[in-house]
Amino acid sequence: MNDTIAIKTSNLTKVFNGNIAVDNLNLEVERGELFGLVGPDGAGKTTTMRLLTAIMEPTSGEAWVAGHSIIKESEMIKEKIGYMSQRFGLYEDLTVMENILFYADLYEVPKSERPARIDRLLGFSNLTPFKGRLAGKLSGGMKQKLGLACALIHTPEVLFLDEPTNGVDPVSRRDFWRILYDLLKEKVTIFISTAYLDEAERCTRIGLMYRGRLLMKDEPMAVKKSLGMPMIELWSDDTRTAKGIVKEIEGVKGVNIYGDRLHVTIEEREKVESIIAQLRHGGIEIKDYREILPSIEDVFISMVEGK
Repeated sequence: MNDTIAIKTSNLTKVFNGNIAVDNLNLEVERGELFGLVGPDGAGKTTTMRLLTAIMEPTSGEAWVAGHSIIKESEMIKEKIGYMSQRFGLYEDLTVMENILFYADLYEVPKSERPARIDRLLGFSNLTPFKGRLAGKLSGGMKQKLGLACALIHTPEVLFLDEPTNGVDPVSRRDFWRILYDLLKEKVTIFISTAYLDEAERCTRIGLMYRGRLLMKDEPMAVKKSLGMPMIELWSDDTRTAKGIVKEIEGVKGVNIYGDRLHVTIEEREKVESIIAQLRHGGIEIKDYREILPSIEDVFISMVEGK
């Protein structure tokens, strides 16, 4: 495998009782990249993570992580990676420091190297003042940062994070991403899954996953430009009624509601005035409108509806 590639899959497939969880996944992630696997619950993100971390064997296909086969060299892979699952195994009756030491023992980190690594990880995650606190007494955001510190204690080449900010408050999410960017500077490859489409914007590249299939993979901006049609944003007091009217108008390719706004995909810009006129004719007040770049969510919904 090319030395610049950290993760490579070839027709990677996993079937459970006749249900295809991961369907012929073909993907390459470069070393030092932050790759985001984006999709709703049930898309196959966690199964993909478990396959790539050699926790689970594929039904067919193959993958290589840090140069090693997930099928033939699974134990070697486990030495090269860090993995933080959705329910990372923190011990709530142990302190922050005791949890980190437990994982240092688990990964057989040399005792001579531990003090410097632990000090750095505690500082990195702003956990130094809390190293004597029981993990069970930490906030959700602090638990996630402790989980990350434990996953990094053996200095992995590739870090797998399965929806690490799920249920975490916005401030803690921001702090968590700051830590990830610091890791990128050290050339750690990060493979993260998320259902938060705003987080996808922060990745180097993303893959949109739905029902086990990878619909698209590219840089976030390229994904947003991929719709290939203009999009307008309309402000209205009655978005549901407005949506019903708009979706019946000829030349409208898609309509999505975002609070008091509609995102409308149109074949051509000349349709805008006609859409506004028909809405007003239907008794809908339009406060304002503008042309916008589609969001990743807009593109994802469009692709799923196309399926």
